[in-house]
Amino acid sequence: MIDHRGDSPATVRPGTTPRSVVALIDAASGVERELVGKWLAEGGISAEFGTDAPVTQLDLDAGAVAARLVGRRDDPLVVPIRVLWLPQERDGVRRVTFGDLALLTNPRKPNRLAQRKLVSKSPDRHVVLTGAPARLSELRVNNPEASALYDKGTAEPFARAIVRAAVVALERAERTIIGDRYKVPKLVAEEILDSPDFLRRLEVIADQIGASPHEVYRRAEKALNELVAAQSRLVSDLFTQAMRPVHASTWNVDFDESGLTGLRDLNRRFPLVFLPSHRSYVDAFVLGDVLARNDFPPNHVIGGANLSFWPMGPIARRTGTVFIRRSFGDDEVYKAVVEEYFAYLLAKRFNLEWYFEGGRTRTGKLRPPRYGLLNYLAAAVRSNRIDDVMLVPVSITYERLNELGAIATEQEGGKKKPEGLTWLARYIRSQQHSAGHVYVRFGEPLSARDRLAAHGDPLTAPPLTIPLHHTEPIPAPRTEAGVVDSEPPEIAELERKAVQRLAFEVAVGINAVTPITVSALVTLALLGVDGRALTLGEVRTVLNPVLGYIDKRELPGGELDALRDAQGLAVVLEQLSLAKVVTVYRGGVEPVYSIEPGAHLEAAFYRNSAVHWFVNRAILELSILAGVDNGDADALKTGWDEAFRLRDLLKFEFFFPDRGEFADQMVAEMLLVDPDWYSHTRSDTLSSDILAKLTASGFTMAHRVLRSFIDAQLVVAERLAARDAGDEIDRKEFITECVAVGKQMMLQQRLHSPESVSTELFTSALKLADNYGLLETVSDDEPEERRAELVGRRNEFAERLRTIGARIAQAATLDPSNREAR
Repeated sequence: MIDHRGDSPATVRPGTTPRSVVALIDAASGVERELVGKWLAEGGISAEFGTDAPVTQLDLDAGAVAARLVGRRDDPLVVPIRVLWLPQERDGVRRVTFGDLALLTNPRKPNRLAQRKLVSKSPDRHVVLTGAPARLSELRVNNPEASALYDKGTAEPFARAIVRAAVVALERAERTIIGDRYKVPKLVAEEILDSPDFLRRLEVIADQIGASPHEVYRRAEKALNELVAAQSRLVSDLFTQAMRPVHASTWNVDFDESGLTGLRDLNRRFPLVFLPSHRSYVDAFVLGDVLARNDFPPNHVIGGANLSFWPMGPIARRTGTVFIRRSFGDDEVYKAVVEEYFAYLLAKRFNLEWYFEGGRTRTGKLRPPRYGLLNYLAAAVRSNRIDDVMLVPVSITYERLNELGAIATEQEGGKKKPEGLTWLARYIRSQQHSAGHVYVRFGEPLSARDRLAAHGDPLTAPPLTIPLHHTEPIPAPRTEAGVVDSEPPEIAELERKAVQRLAFEVAVGINAVTPITVSALVTLALLGVDGRALTLGEVRTVLNPVLGYIDKRELPGGELDALRDAQGLAVVLEQLSLAKVVTVYRGGVEPVYSIEPGAHLEAAFYRNSAVHWFVNRAILELSILAGVDNGDADALKTGWDEAFRLRDLLKFEFFFPDRGEFADQMVAEMLLVDPDWYSHTRSDTLSSDILAKLTASGFTMAHRVLRSFIDAQLVVAERLAARDAGDEIDRKEFITECVAVGKQMMLQQRLHSPESVSTELFTSALKLADNYGLLETVSDDEPEERRAELVGRRNEFAERLRTIGARIAQAATLDPSNREAR
């Protein structure tokens, strides 16, 4: 109780026996008061704290505390006390079930009649609980500003601080009995609104926007009530019980127990922020269930306000979901409240969770990160509100997903259906089909303070001391909606880049532990044969060298042994057939398998969950072909130049390391193709001998991995080249145009697969074109040379992609599966 800001409880120090004790009793019924009174009369305080000092009983109420405690001069020991009610034990676990509700009372908060019955019939169902005690003088020292207000004649702030400290102390004591998975915050809005620092910040905002302090305070209070997750242990138990069948009956959850052990140890010292990949609406349920089963406290899950519809919204808020508006605009009050709430949760060591891609991936691979929430976290670290926070990359990977049809429709230009009760019922119904494994893997935790400092953030060096409160308002974080600078531009730019690099490291951490699933490999094989159907033996022929490559690199995998024998592979293909991703023709001599017509985007989703493992191999193949095409003594330089150009072309699709590390990775890929590569001379390193060794490896990846991305870029490039240089580009209309023209190019067989016609891929390609300055416009009064220069660059971009497309086609001819078909 001595320090309600931290997690270390106070104890009675030796040699400081108090002369009096004040018992702050948190009782909601006469039964509870009787139980506490009996416990006190039987010497509970003496037995627990070793003191026979007289005890004064006082309600845990700010009014009573203000009237009868804060003014005392005898420095009593303050002990919070309450009765803890426990659910019935089932299989060694005390958790509320829906069956308990048949008694029309909450087993954790039974009504008075139920309490009487439990006391007489089930005495093991209640415990008289004490929180860590503190001297009144220690509470004064720990709350200097509230204590100073008392000295000036205002007792209420100090009384509220004592009540909050007592509640937190009791919550900690409860968790020693019921487990950390029931760690929930109490009195959050009240404590934030009592913070002098936050109130000062609101006064500054009021002055800036020309509003009255009272109006700004009310707006902040409303925003806090909208944001704060009012967690309930009862609702958490029931919600977990209700939602577990949604994924438990669909997937076999496979998680990394050793990773969780290390995280649990780390969580004793730092708050954790879980940053998972986002492939499904059930991601949060799957991860939450894994953590709850391993006695982690519930995460505060940050979600978009679009998911706060009834009844899910009110229920989710009581299980820890924080719904944030999609756009803040220029609402400085709301920004301040979100930042303060973030800092509060982290300072109290509550774990957070959000999906930093900003939404579910539509392609199967990681999307580019959004930086808004990371900016708030960085602000809390910079201000020294927290010592440090550990970011945990989390990969959640599904062998099969039952919601891919809707995702594919959106990629083809269809509208996303709004979330609501009807949508929820339809979604739950769609999940009632077995879908194999879901793999939950935890990456290496990242120290936010260390990583921000390593990336050049000038304000995140480890502090000499960690003050309990900062003394100046926290600088407004840099958000995607806008920038509010309170620092020199060069410092703001360093901070921005540091957050971006941190997000990049999280993404790399997720990819590093994402396993290759059986569905990813089978779709990788079938998408790379230009629509042909393969026999079971032919599929094995494609997969065997790839499995050997995975073994050599020791890449993480799912149940890949199933693909090493004919029977296991046949089962995987049949499961994908049931999922309507693969079609099987059985009317001939033997079954043949191909991608289901119209299901190329769904198949690509599965493939792309693992595609990052093969990107460097694909780049190597195209670099070798570029060197061979060059045909002179500069073949090696040509190959390296091509590798770096491809890396730049794909920078909005994949997470590449810096040039030095990328070069090392490319050398490692070359050594897999040709272990004797270092013995070659410069003139023959990329000669036909190397090409022969590439062919002898038994597979090529460029056409399987990169073709859809390059084809999508080509559509964007050609539509830009066809535009007048003076036309302004409306991005939404342009993407719609690309979808329509992409479908035409598919019919003309200028694109190789429907998976290239994707709004997500077109959006990334448009970002790349913008990065190259190709979205600029030339006004009529500018020189004609300027217009010609822009047109030339757009045409050069399109021609460059055509050349790469031709090399990809050449790489495809080297693949044994395609050679045998010819």
